[in-house]
Amino acid sequence: MQEDIKHEWETYCKRELEIVRTILSEFGFTLEERQPHLGGERYLMQAITTESGKKLILVGRRKDGTRVIIKTTEQISGMREILRERKCRHALKKMKFAYHVFFSPEEILFVKKAGRMIFIQKFIEQDCSFLERTNAEQFRLLLKSFKAQEGARAATYEHFRFARKNFGSIDAEGYLKSFDEFKNKINDRMKDAALEKTLLRAREFLSREKYTIEQYSGFLTHVDFVPHNIRIVGENIYLLDSSALRFGNKYEGWARCINFMALYNPAIEQALIQYVRDNRTEEETLSLRLMRVYRLGEIIWYYVNTLSKSSGNLLVLNKARILFWTHVLEAVLDDKLIPREALENYKNTRDRLRTEDEKDRQRGLH
Repeated sequence: MQEDIKHEWETYCKRELEIVRTILSEFGFTLEERQPHLGGERYLMQAITTESGKKLILVGRRKDGTRVIIKTTEQISGMREILRERKCRHALKKMKFAYHVFFSPEEILFVKKAGRMIFIQKFIEQDCSFLERTNAEQFRLLLKSFKAQEGARAATYEHFRFARKNFGSIDAEGYLKSFDEFKNKINDRMKDAALEKTLLRAREFLSREKYTIEQYSGFLTHVDFVPHNIRIVGENIYLLDSSALRFGNKYEGWARCINFMALYNPAIEQALIQYVRDNRTEEETLSLRLMRVYRLGEIIWYYVNTLSKSSGNLLVLNKARILFWTHVLEAVLDDKLIPREALENYKNTRDRLRTEDEKDRQRGLH
């Protein structure tokens, strides 16, 4: 199954690259030889995120040497995602109730040709990747980013109407319904009594604190706010994936980022949690935990969904990922940090089992 999926993706990429390369040349663009966003485990991501369709993310250059990012697809669902991204980009500029703004990469070309949608933006160069910066810089920039999101709150009917129309929105009931879907699908696939018990405990926690989730909803939030989706130029923060914006709980973006940092930089995970404890109300600290639990349910489901499509080392690795994120979920439910031993064991397993292509793709993302 895994090899079939990988072969299908590679065949698709080869065919599409030949067609797209010809189209791009008509508009004065060329593709770079190295295309990190096509390799590694990208084929698996495409196989399990069918709602967004197959979409190529390419690195290229304009005639004048300007480096660009190219998104292209011939599938309807992929086109919808590109259109949503453009809609969100434009809405950010029109939002009258936002106190701070993010920057977006310059749009260079948007065209439909030969049955394909092509969306080209300027590549945002930065001096170093986010995770290569000092902890003090990372903390300051993340805090600035979160405050920018919090500065956009839908507080009136007109605000809510604008938010729903342009970004979409989710309330406490929506979060609970979504978590139930994660939980039920995981239990159907895994048949793991311990994990089922942890997920039930998580669902009870979310349900018990439903009021707190709702209390801090109505804020602009980026649901995939991780370092590879932002670029830093001086003091300016560029969002690379505007399609991940929606109005929801103010701590959903925090939660996604902190869960990421639990693996990649625990010092920042702890610093952000401590900041909320020291500078926000107890209810907001609780809201952050609730959103972390919600997002951990989602990432566990993501990896459970890969199991039937994985084999060999990748299957072993994805099972290790499920176990690791379950440990993180248990720690958050207990309001504790993940044990260092569990973190180190997982990182050793990941580094041993990841393919060189996936390591290269991860470097390309950052």
